[in-house]
Amino acid sequence: MGWIWMVVAAGAVLLWAVSLGKVVSSPSPACLPRNSAAFLRGDGISRNVLLVLAHPDDESMFFAPTILFLKSKGHNIHVLCLSQGNADGLGNTRKEELYFACATLKIPAKQVRVLDHPELQDGFHEKWDHGLIAELTTAQAQLWNIDMIVTFDSRGISGHPNHRDVHHGICKLLRDSGHEHIEAWELVSLNIFRKYSGPVDIWLSSFTLSSSSKQQTYALVNNSPSRSFEAMAAHKSQWVWFRRLFVLFSSYSYINVLQKI
Repeated sequence: MGWIWMVVAAGAVLLWAVSLGKVVSSPSPACLPRNSAAFLRGDGISRNVLLVLAHPDDESMFFAPTILFLKSKGHNIHVLCLSQGNADGLGNTRKEELYFACATLKIPAKQVRVLDHPELQDGFHEKWDHGLIAELTTAQAQLWNIDMIVTFDSRGISGHPNHRDVHHGICKLLRDSGHEHIEAWELVSLNIFRKYSGPVDIWLSSFTLSSSSKQQTYALVNNSPSRSFEAMAAHKSQWVWFRRLFVLFSSYSYINVLQKI
């Protein structure tokens, strides 16, 4: 029986290597299906994109492929982080780490805002007000002339309630009048197998997109996964062994599936 497991292990390693080769073979971050013009509304205008996060390090753990793809297309990325991630009393440290990580991802500090609102504190048992999230995001969107938002979906990727509240806050913003010019995209939460399939998810995403009836779903492929590692490593207070493993095995380091809200 031992030889069977050896064959399975060798096959898994080979699949991982082939998949990683597929991911990094593109000369620049790629979009699947290959019609990024549709994803970006196709008029050649540079977008002011607002990435709305719950905690410092969300951008590196989950959204790096999206950031790198949009940057490669010449769009302006802005980051609004709704908390300092102060659950363990490291809020000020984590705030500074976010600026370092964004610098690694070529996002200027002037385009990053980290809030410390008393009603939006990091924690699994903290309930964030959706109306307040919509209000604060609207103010920042107006300041930066935002016309596109990217954030979590209703499951919040990791299931964190703060992530889910951010999604519902953005949905409330979209429902309010006066925001017809803003389009919003959500990062799709994947099942446990796909979530930890690393670069192998490029095949699963391609198959899912080709068989899906949803027209406004795209997969953004990070052709330089090391950038995800560099960005996450900037969060030194969070760069513990299990997060290193997460960044290595998480498909979110390699591919983001975005769906229009």
